Amino acid sequence: MQTNIILGKELILNKLVCRVIGVIAFTLLSAMGAYLRVPLWFTPVPLTLQTFFVILSGAVLGPSLGLTSQVIYIVLGLLGVPLFANTGSTTAYLMGPTTGYLFGFVICSFLSGKLFAVNRTFLRSFALFFSCSLIILLSGAVWLGIFLKLGIVKAFILGVLPFIAGDCLKAYGAALIYSRIAKRAKEIF
Repeated sequence: MQTNIILGKELILNKLVCRVIGVIAFTLLSAMGAYLRVPLWFTPVPLTLQTFFVILSGAVLGPSLGLTSQVIYIVLGLLGVPLFANTGSTTAYLMGPTTGYLFGFVICSFLSGKLFAVNRTFLRSFALFFSCSLIILLSGAVWLGIFLKLGIVKAFILGVLPFIAGDCLKAYGAALIYSRIAKRAKEIF
């Protein structure tokens, strides 16, 4: 009983402060996710934990704040803060093979915010999180195909296929977390 009273209390009453903290948190989580990476020998795109935080950002913060967290992440990287996977930064990094994934982050965070405006069952949440991950992968594969002058099939093999199983696990984890925090997140943000 005491735990519910404590957890139900608002620590920060100002919604603007809560929103700023949420945006900063997801910006930092996305950056930290870039450092949790596994290079793959057959593709220039590493496995990272970023997409896990990106798909959650929109669902937890809502479309505008989720999008804002990812735009800030990209802008900080462009300003020289080494946030991107492979510790890249600045505008030169945006001419690399993973640029499409970064733009997919922005699209995905906004879309997940829109899709999760209504509470969802666990299964629907999983499906929506996985769909949002696919948007990131497809966006990345399109740019990868342009950047490396690849055909559609080869871009899909290098930019989407190796990441399907991992993104399925990330979507499952995101659905688990979201099912537990959705109601409270809507109250806070």
